[in-house]
Amino acid sequence: MSEIHSALAENFSITQGGPMHRLLVRLGNAGDERQRVVRRALAVAIITWVPLLILSLIQGQAYGKHITIPFLRDYAANVRLLLAVPILILAESAVDKRWRITVHEFVRTGLVTAKELPAFETVIEKTMRLRDRILPEAIMIVAAFLPLIITRTEFLMSDLSNWHYTAPGEISMAGWYFNLVSTPLVRLLLLRWLWRMILWTLLLWRVSKINLYLVATHTDMAAGLGFLSEAQKAFATIVFACGAIVAGQVGNTIAYQGATLSTQKFPMIAYGVLAIFFLVAPLFVVTPLLIKTKRKALWDYGAVVTIHNQQFDRKWVKNERSPDEILLGNPDASSLEDLGGAFTVVREMSIVPIDKPTLITLALAAALPMLPVVFIATPTNELIRLVLKMLG
Repeated sequence: MSEIHSALAENFSITQGGPMHRLLVRLGNAGDERQRVVRRALAVAIITWVPLLILSLIQGQAYGKHITIPFLRDYAANVRLLLAVPILILAESAVDKRWRITVHEFVRTGLVTAKELPAFETVIEKTMRLRDRILPEAIMIVAAFLPLIITRTEFLMSDLSNWHYTAPGEISMAGWYFNLVSTPLVRLLLLRWLWRMILWTLLLWRVSKINLYLVATHTDMAAGLGFLSEAQKAFATIVFACGAIVAGQVGNTIAYQGATLSTQKFPMIAYGVLAIFFLVAPLFVVTPLLIKTKRKALWDYGAVVTIHNQQFDRKWVKNERSPDEILLGNPDASSLEDLGGAFTVVREMSIVPIDKPTLITLALAAALPMLPVVFIATPTNELIRLVLKMLG
């Protein structure tokens, strides 16, 4: 079989498109080159965090004990702007590269045949046209600023005195900047990742509708679609960044509102569960195809195994064979074992192309940002006792 090629698949990208990307191109900051990606991440971190530091210093709210939560001791704000925001931007090139490899894998592995290549490329074109539309990004911008119309306060802040206010009801300069610039930019970054996940899900769903050359006996236990699980691992960085946002807020709640680790277990565990489900959910769109493939294979391979077993029974059990034939080393026995093994693979085939290593990777990415909170909230003597117990 001659190898087929697709320029569209080889150059596929979900992040390099849309009005915001075109603006970055004009500014000379677009591209996957490490230097440009780092420059973008640094620029957004500076825009969202440095003015807050300057403004809070001017109004005496950056540090000190005259307010409960000064700016430099606000775990939620600092972790969000100095850690999560850069990660959300730095992750773009890695995730986009993994998506490109995954899309090309459909062609490289022969899942998309020459006959189905035009339909496959049509799916890619539709996805990229949707990526480039103005309306989705316009909606994201509106959604990022919409909370300002509903409330002027940051929803993650408590009622304790903090750097957001100079007096009750009077928002500080840093508070205004946080509400008008920093927070909407963070929301926009998160919404863009949500949009990209929707685009990725749509692409997988449309690809599942074309006639893919799936083989139920594939050893990846997903009829040849096992590589989709590997693609989801790239989102571990996004899970980590969002987990850092949650951990920062939990840290504030414990440090300043008297909460304990036991009372905050639910939001931490809930985030881990929801994050894993959200990132595995796109793979469920190919489940109907895998169910159909598995059901057909069970019938087809079941029939072949039955016929072969009947022939083996007549020949070797009922002695309907020539006298000079011996069972030892006979290919009949070998083929019986091979067919049985193939049928077992079909029967154990997964209907969701996700494997344990991917789930573990995503779970660890969700849990890691929570570890500092656990250490801070746990008394020193308990930590020492726990460490000694582990070493013993």
